[in-house]
Amino acid sequence: MKRLIVLLGVVGISASAILVRWSTAPSMVLVMYRMIVAVGLLSPVVLLRRRDELKNLTRRDWLMSAAAGCCLGLHFTFYFESVRNTSIAAAVVLSDTEVLFVALGSILLLHKKLSRMCWLAVALAFIGAVTVALSGGTGGESGLLGNVFALLSAMLLAMYTMIGASARKRVSNTSYTFVAYAFAAITVAAVAICSGTPLAGYGAQNWLTALGMAVLCTLMGHSVFTWGLEYLPPAYISTVKLLEPVFSAIWGLLLFRETPTLAVIIGGVIVIAGVALYGHAAVEEE
Repeated sequence: MKRLIVLLGVVGISASAILVRWSTAPSMVLVMYRMIVAVGLLSPVVLLRRRDELKNLTRRDWLMSAAAGCCLGLHFTFYFESVRNTSIAAAVVLSDTEVLFVALGSILLLHKKLSRMCWLAVALAFIGAVTVALSGGTGGESGLLGNVFALLSAMLLAMYTMIGASARKRVSNTSYTFVAYAFAAITVAAVAICSGTPLAGYGAQNWLTALGMAVLCTLMGHSVFTWGLEYLPPAYISTVKLLEPVFSAIWGLLLFRETPTLAVIIGGVIVIAGVALYGHAAVEEE
């Protein structure tokens, strides 16, 4: 049942790219709106049921949750920019190379040794990611830039996942996500202010878009993944997200008549195969 719940979370996050395309606010502002709405929706539960837990969080718990939130806010910013500069299929596929960065982080930070099967999987996913990245997505410099943004978003999401896996051993899912989402909003707001980007004046459309993201993509998507980290291996969480490109590409085709290029399709299949193989090998090792 737990694996099924996490699987259903993919349905929620698959709507993210579509909502980004419908929005008009700058990416940083849209991320801030999304996180503010998510925090607002979580506040009643936190204040009624988790207030004592928040008071008892250690300095390390606060720092870990805050660091995760910073990574999440920047991940969303780069991902939104990616969707606006390249094809939906390319953006989503490349953002799902998160597992490559999780593997790299496990080697460098946790001194974990990978099996031959895991290395093969990483190599496959890397080849697929390069194929998609060099395809240009929608074509031209804009598409290539969007692909780079997608890879940066994957790296930041991997950092969020690894930090979350550690923090969630001591903090409940509700309290952790509440703090992380709050710091995600603070992070992107600070970046927006430093860059001179106005934080208001974008109309109700963007607040409605943020509400849709907060409910479908954040609470029913990323929060479910964070919850799953308490019961399931990070490798499974990363692997199950592989269905997101499929759903997102279908939405892109139906709503925007956006057909992925042959290079994106081939590279995407290779990425999905590599990440799926890695997830299977990692689960067997555990």
